[in-house]
Amino acid sequence: MIVDVWAQQSTERFMKAPWLDTLLRWTGKAGDRRVTGGEATLNAMNEAGVDITFLSAWHGPQGSLISNDEVADMIAAAPSRFRGLATVDLNDPMGSVRELKRVVDGKTFVGVRIVPWLWDLPPNDRRYYPIYAACVELGVPFCTQIGHTGPLCRSEPGRPIPYLDDVLLDFPELVVIGGHVGFPWIDEVLSLARKYPNFHVDTSAYAVHRLPAGLVDYMRGAGRSRIMFGTNWPMISPAACLAKRDALELDDEASALFLGGNAARVFGL
Repeated sequence: MIVDVWAQQSTERFMKAPWLDTLLRWTGKAGDRRVTGGEATLNAMNEAGVDITFLSAWHGPQGSLISNDEVADMIAAAPSRFRGLATVDLNDPMGSVRELKRVVDGKTFVGVRIVPWLWDLPPNDRRYYPIYAACVELGVPFCTQIGHTGPLCRSEPGRPIPYLDDVLLDFPELVVIGGHVGFPWIDEVLSLARKYPNFHVDTSAYAVHRLPAGLVDYMRGAGRSRIMFGTNWPMISPAACLAKRDALELDDEASALFLGGNAARVFGL
């Protein structure tokens, strides 16, 4: 089984975001602001043998970019292939808690994702804390972005230490998945993974043959149960991410866990 834990089915609002220009240029798609539909997403999944894709909702300081209800409609069109990651408005803490209780059921929506650079707020900001408590109560992981940003925004909110270190100390029951690898702070990422059993990493936004060497070494050994596959579709396709996966030199167990086993376990698929 292959599970992609980070993807989006874009909306017109998402594709008109001003920060998207730099990200598209980075990924070789400068000026391509076409909305990606469900058929294109399924075709990309089928090309690479991806069984299940997690579709992220997006909300930023200026409002909704991909709403939870829009993600729910996308899932309803292919319920065996898609799961959802809900999002909320950090400026409305109690409304956020109510929204998560409304949509997150652990079956269709299997987690929550908030992107710190979009808000320019690191994850130890007090506005996140009601959301962490809700995730623990609902029994779902909290997914976030770690490392530098493709868009021309500050990267500091994605630095793992001290920000995620504080969160993992304050919420020992909270399961956290850090997406986009965490470069250039790989040593910080690995130190958190070794320190906290509920912290995981996904490889979204990277073709797997371009992953940092330290992360790959960890995947081959003690960290084989802690790393998950992701793409960041439509910015990068599953096929492009996996084209040179033999370069990872993972044994059969580590490969199966990375591609889908860890996601299935952590998200209760």
